[in-house]
Amino acid sequence: MARDAPAVPPAPDRPADLELGAFSETAPWIVELERLTWRRGLDDLRARVRAEVPRLVTPERIPPLGRFAAVTATLGVAVGVWWLRERGRPGSRAAISRRLRRAFERLGSTYIKLGQIISGGDGLFPEELVREFKLLRDRVPPESFDDVRRVVEEDLGRPLTATFAGFEEVPLAAASIAQVHAARLRSGEDVVVKVQRPQVAGRVRQDLRAMAWLAPRLVGRIPVAALANPPALVELFAETITEELDFRLEAENLLDLARVLARTGVRTTVVPRPHPELVTRRVLVMERLSGFAFDDVEGMARAGIDTTGLLRAGLISFLEGALIWGIFHGDLHGGNLFVLPDGRSALLDFGITGRLDERKRLAFLQLLVGGTTGDVRGQLAALRDLGAFPPDTDLDAVITDLGLDRPVKDPTTMTADELVGELRDITKKLLGYGARMPKELMLFVKNMMFLDGATATLAPDLDLLGEIAHVYGYFQQTYGERIAAELGLDPQASTLDLDAVKASFGLPPDAGDTLTYTEVRRRRETIRRRMTERGRRPT
Repeated sequence: MARDAPAVPPAPDRPADLELGAFSETAPWIVELERLTWRRGLDDLRARVRAEVPRLVTPERIPPLGRFAAVTATLGVAVGVWWLRERGRPGSRAAISRRLRRAFERLGSTYIKLGQIISGGDGLFPEELVREFKLLRDRVPPESFDDVRRVVEEDLGRPLTATFAGFEEVPLAAASIAQVHAARLRSGEDVVVKVQRPQVAGRVRQDLRAMAWLAPRLVGRIPVAALANPPALVELFAETITEELDFRLEAENLLDLARVLARTGVRTTVVPRPHPELVTRRVLVMERLSGFAFDDVEGMARAGIDTTGLLRAGLISFLEGALIWGIFHGDLHGGNLFVLPDGRSALLDFGITGRLDERKRLAFLQLLVGGTTGDVRGQLAALRDLGAFPPDTDLDAVITDLGLDRPVKDPTTMTADELVGELRDITKKLLGYGARMPKELMLFVKNMMFLDGATATLAPDLDLLGEIAHVYGYFQQTYGERIAAELGLDPQASTLDLDAVKASFGLPPDAGDTLTYTEVRRRRETIRRRMTERGRRPT
């Protein structure tokens, strides 16, 4: 549950549950916590689900052979056919990405979910792979309607027609764990119904055991894999996907985030109301909201929606939840967001939710504050507290060894060989210090990468330096005294260090005080082009 915060006072002309959460003003029903019978025992349920994770991710002596063989064969055929027919030809990377996406689809829910995580890795994974795997977000082959009907009727304990006056057989979206259908209740409300795929729970647990067996064997073989910390990735994956197998936990995540979004007072994000009664382990009925797709810039422009303001509000909302209240939506992407006609964002799919205990919340807070004030040692200390470095790491030695106390190098002025050498050197040194990517940081960074990519669509000419200054000013004005007290800072001495912010973009102090996203994208393209050209040279 999120930290306590002052409630928003109710208004006489608004639904009473807006005091509780960031819901719409047109309420099909009112959320009253004490009347949500499906919430009973959820704390114990969440504890039991989390207690199962260590057993699932502890490597067994041998993997589950049947499933392991099936996965190996499916992926092997995809890569083998590509190797024989398409490797080295024009469009080769697009071809292997397409074959892998189809293989993931055949392998089912666990690998579809893994593909969805990859699809949020703009800048980390090849562009072709990210683009292809984005199709796994909501274009996965759906289950038959007979199976959907059976799951709904089994979980609700009555015929479909006893609950719904209408139920669309073709889903609005089909993803890894579930698919979503439009429906109308017999009482007249328009709803969406999230229905879990049959047999998914058993298959997920088999796949997790196979992944847990493989993950430790990747450490030390591929440097980047060691930094990515495959065992921690599998553990994070297990924590999120096992909780997603019970929609009552997702509905509780929704309520917790709704509460935080309401109590910040910003009110720029809306979440759908869960139904008071129609929530079970495999069925989740919610209020139906509608609006613009998150990338429909033309439609929003015609409606007079300020896309720059929309992006800014989304960033502040995300940071506020994580840094101040210790909870955030853990899977932001275009399929989980749309924009209401009044310009507010609607947030969907709460299966993956980041929850920070007090120590980790303060570490995240210190990491972000250190990045804007130039406190390099504070940032490293925060990363250590998050688990990126061992507890006994000599932070001063890391600063000296990685050259963090020296002027930043502009990567666009470096040759391809210099870039590769620099990356290899940094990777080797980080591994020497036992560096790993912490689980919570993975979710946070993935969301920040989505917001980075959204900037290209919604506000390509946005001045990033000016926007960072704006967001810093908001937090300073709204939470400055609290942040200073929590981190032990002098409120008067804590100011934005624009040179430190420039350094995070690889810019020298004299680079100027504006930097548009378009300029950042050009810099990235220069680096990518150099690296690609180097890869084509004979070695």
